[in-house]
Amino acid sequence: MDYLKSVVPSQLVSERGSNLVIINPGSANVRIGLAKQETPFNVPHCIARHTTKTGKPNLLDQMINTQVTTSQHVDRERAFNTTASLLKIPYLDESTSFGSRKMARIDGYNQPSITTKKDKVFTWTNVYEDNPCSLAQAETSAHRSEDIAATDVTVYNEGKRKYRNMIFGEEAMRISPKDPYTIHRPIRRGHFNVSPQYSAQQVCEDLIAIWDWVLLDKLEIAHSERNKYSAVLVVPGTFDSREIKELLTIVLRDLCFSSAVVHQEGLSTIFGNGLSTACIVNMGAQTCTVVCIEDGVSLPNTEKILPFGGDDICRCLLWIQRHYQNWPQLRTDVLAKPIDMLMLNGLKESYCEIREGEVETIATAYSYEDGMPAVAHKTNLTSLNVPPMGLFYPNLLVPEVFPQPPRTWFQDHENMLEETWNMDFAGGGNMGLPVWDSFSASPLNPKKEEKIGLAEAITSSILSAGRIDLQRKLFSSIQLVGGVGLTRGLVSAVEERVLHAIPPTEAIDTVEVLPSRMDPTFVSWKGGAILGILDFGREAWIHRNEWMENGIRVGSAKKYRDSYYIQAQAFCFINS
Repeated sequence: MDYLKSVVPSQLVSERGSNLVIINPGSANVRIGLAKQETPFNVPHCIARHTTKTGKPNLLDQMINTQVTTSQHVDRERAFNTTASLLKIPYLDESTSFGSRKMARIDGYNQPSITTKKDKVFTWTNVYEDNPCSLAQAETSAHRSEDIAATDVTVYNEGKRKYRNMIFGEEAMRISPKDPYTIHRPIRRGHFNVSPQYSAQQVCEDLIAIWDWVLLDKLEIAHSERNKYSAVLVVPGTFDSREIKELLTIVLRDLCFSSAVVHQEGLSTIFGNGLSTACIVNMGAQTCTVVCIEDGVSLPNTEKILPFGGDDICRCLLWIQRHYQNWPQLRTDVLAKPIDMLMLNGLKESYCEIREGEVETIATAYSYEDGMPAVAHKTNLTSLNVPPMGLFYPNLLVPEVFPQPPRTWFQDHENMLEETWNMDFAGGGNMGLPVWDSFSASPLNPKKEEKIGLAEAITSSILSAGRIDLQRKLFSSIQLVGGVGLTRGLVSAVEERVLHAIPPTEAIDTVEVLPSRMDPTFVSWKGGAILGILDFGREAWIHRNEWMENGIRVGSAKKYRDSYYIQAQAFCFINS
């Protein structure tokens, strides 16, 4: 205790964070880094595997439909007009020609962006193994040789050049469709991307390969050194117990960490920003989640999951430009060519914002034809304030439809969230029922997504908290995190629309979004690092040998407990 009173925070982080790896998986990206780092490595969560089969799709993700239905199109146009009236811009059917929109004119507000911003151009990935194998490739080959010796074979093309067997991250997204690779995305819309075409076993194998590559190539942690490291899993609130259990197995069994602990993103965000009570709004690439935290404890009945995010804003941006015939005659296909999504995401981050009036600019779009160098096209972009408004009017964002995992995927016969220690077999207590039965989201009832806008979700979440004093505090302590949280003008838009969404019968007249202490993209990861460093007792940590031998033992006092029940053990140190 004397040590804790005298230690400098930076020294504590350096000493306890050097062998602590924080892993924050998301649908589009995974953030991995040592706790002592300021920011993690942020890597696209995908892998491309070489294939010798002809006719296979370049992207493994299987869509039920990729076309907008007539009713969805009508709803989207109606949502655009509603947004246009709020932003004071022309309706969709008022002016559809290039000349009527006067797109050649760039107003003074946007003029600086023309000279200061340079749109990024991407190049196709070199899929050939020209250089000597790296540490990551050598380690991966040695570690997995017994399991995949029959399939992980180097393939030659006609020129006798070796194809790379696996390609990860952004490089995987920049592979040409003509190259013999299939791109896998193990997490989709906040869940494991399990489907009839993508088995649960393959999903787990891809997660192992991606995370192992980051550990070897970015953090340079060899397999022989892993037993000296512990891992903190910061999991999205969308994950179900079965998925969390699989992640623990991956970290402890396959990646060989000595111990691990699990925290939810909402709780980690609180620690990342040094708060105790707040409404956490996490806006990722494919999902948005809302949850309220009181004194470092999640309130389970306040959780909301929205099935849209930054990727949908990108596709909405493309739809608007094509509607006004501003987009060049390019074969831009974000579903079949991930490199096009990279381009659109760059345009969204650079130019989209929320403010009244016309928001227009000149930007550079690139055409990426099969294997050919990128070709630049100057284009006039308009209505750039409409796509991010889709967060409040989801009908603007028409998500692609994916098959749901089979119902058996959610059945966990070794229910890891069953609090057997709280059972009274003599007939008292909860009569031997898992405590999860008292909550709406149980392992047998997967968490449901809600088809409402962001303002309604925040309002509904906070009003579910119960006490009026707590509600007032939460409405004045809203935190926006995730990549979408960087959108210019979003803070004032959230404050205004949440205030209007509060029923007039509620005695609440103040809504405030608190500024983030760091990049909103990494707040949850940073909070996981703080939790791991300050958790001196490590009572909730699971050791590798225990997990491998027994999993979660019935009657054991040392078992994984969801963040709903995790108390902030070291909360008193948060502002030190």
